Parts: sequence; structure tokens; C-alpha cells
Amino acid sequence: MPSENEILNALKEVKYPGYSRDIVSFGIVKDVAVANGAVSVSIHLTSANAEVAQQIKDECQSTLKAIEGIRVAHVQIQQPEGQDAPAGGQAPGQAQGATRVPGIAKVIAVASGKGGVGKSTVSANLACALAKRGARVGLLDCDIYGPSIPLMMGVNERPSVTEGDEKLVPLENHGIKLMSMGFLLQDDQPVIWRGPMIMRTIQQFISQVLWGELDYLLVDLPPGTGDAQISLCQTVPLDGGVIVTTPQEASLGVVRKGIEMFKKVNVPILGIVENMSYFTAPGGERVEIFGYGGGQDEAGRQGVPFLGEIPIFTEIRKGGDDGVPVVAGEPESAPSQVFLQIATQLQEILG
Repeated sequence: MPSENEILNALKEVKYPGYSRDIVSFGIVKDVAVANGAVSVSIHLTSANAEVAQQIKDECQSTLKAIEGIRVAHVQIQQPEGQDAPAGGQAPGQAQGATRVPGIAKVIAVASGKGGVGKSTVSANLACALAKRGARVGLLDCDIYGPSIPLMMGVNERPSVTEGDEKLVPLENHGIKLMSMGFLLQDDQPVIWRGPMIMRTIQQFISQVLWGELDYLLVDLPPGTGDAQISLCQTVPLDGGVIVTTPQEASLGVVRKGIEMFKKVNVPILGIVENMSYFTAPGGERVEIFGYGGGQDEAGRQGVPFLGEIPIFTEIRKGGDDGVPVVAGEPESAPSQVFLQIATQLQEILG
């Protein structure tokens, strides 16, 4: 794997348009990061010339992809505020801001304050439920360190890349367009990346994926409410957020942090989903393993919609393990009806 210094040395071959001097010696190459066969470079221009920016970006990508051991190259161009950005780039002055993607009507984040509450399970089944209701749906797995959507959606392939504009083509299963870091990694390969590289990967998944026309893009956010999650919310153009919790106070305590996170970045909260609400024993007895009603009570305290409670169903767990979400495999079943009801409420809220 090439080092950061080797990446910089390679970029010395890229000349600033109209000059014999290279972009590295000009000091405009910033935040170089390399890991797992991918390299990310940020270039800060003082010029607002879109053609210059595009030429630099194209030459950098060609140079980086020619380096042995590099499979994916991300080049981000930043220009002065108030001017046009290069084709396919972000609006200047909004390097950490969200850019609306043409063709995608609504972007919904599915978040949780902590891990282990079934956020990805809810994301996968909610996507299938929206599709069952006739919507065109995409699902973006933003959990860089622990992507589970490939397993739950039954996809284990690598996405192709279009010629010319070099956009990733999302994979598809159960009528859902899919993109995940899990599609780009080898087997159980871990991701050990710094924050800036993660941010640029998410930006790439939003702007450089051939999503096409979608009614809804669901974004499965990583668990937690730290700086990384807030930055993700600022990067992804969100129309609203859904928070997944379990009934007990240990989960509800961080739900409040999740709500504050969305408020900080001015993302409307579409509602709370309570997962693993209860279990029905073979004899019909209702067993409230994690307590009961916490999600609905918290929604009332926060003044946000309560979207529904999802009981513990073996079919939900099995569907995720088999790569066939229960809504896709058994759409008439009781657990599927719960997700379909939540999907209906979301559509009514979003209008």
C-alpha cells in the first residue's frame, strides 16, 4: 500500500494549468489519506475557474489510479465562496454542506444513539415496505466500520463503474437500489480510516452514484451522535430523520442525544420507532424483555411522532440472516404489516 508521501510524489506530475509548476509545490494539495486500496485528496483552489478545477481533478484521478495498489480515488476540489464549482463538484463555501442530488425526491436518515437496537434491520425492512407501496427506493449504508446492509439485503457483489463520468452503479435486490462500503471491501477486511476520508466517501456515495430517479433514499447512519455523525448529517441532504430505539432507559437516554443531533443540523425529526418492544411466548403470554412503552413516552415528551412498535419476531431475525428482509419474503405476515404501517405514516408525514 503506498504511503501518503508516495501519493504526494505522484501528484507532483500534475501541473497547474498554464504553469510549469506542479500542484504540490503550489501548496494546494490538502488532507491526503490512503487506506484499504482507496486514496482521498482534497485540493483547495484560489481560482474560481471551473475549467481549471475540472482539468486538475481529471489529471489527479488518472495519476492516482495509475499507482499500484490503488483501486478507488476520490479527489475533492474546493473553490472560493460565491463562485461556481467545477462540474460534478460541490458548491463552493459548502465543503461540509449538503448538496441536493438531482433525481432524488426525499432523503431520510435512519439513526440510533447507540448500537445494537436494530437500526439496519429497520432500514432494510422500511426500504422494502416503501417499495411495496409503489415507491422507487434506494438504500445507502453509511455505517463505514460495520456495514450490515449487504448481508441483510442478500447482495455480495462489487458495483460496476460507468465509462466517462466514472459513476458507481448501485446494486439492486428486492426492488431496492443499494450502495454500501461492504460492497467495496474484501471479505472481513476492516476499515481503518481517518475522519476526512470517511466524509469524502459518504460524499462520493451521494454524488458519484448513479441513483437515477428515486422517490426515497434511505440513509442508514452509523450508531452514535458524535462529530462524525453530525458531519454526515451536514453532508447528506436530509429531508428528515427517523430514530430507532428499544424500550429501556439505557437506549432512550441516547435517543435524546440523537434528537439534539438532528436539531443541531436543522434536520426535522420524522418520528421514533421502538424496536424489540415485546415477545409473544408460544402460550400467548406477552413478555416485555426490555420494558415497554419507553419509545412512545419519549416521543410524547419530545413532541415528535411515534411511528410504531416492532415486536420481537423470529421471522425478522431470520430474514436479515438469509438476505431476504421479512417484508420482501413474507409481505402478508404480521411483522411485515408493522413495517408497512410505519412506511405509510412516513409517506403521510413527508407529503
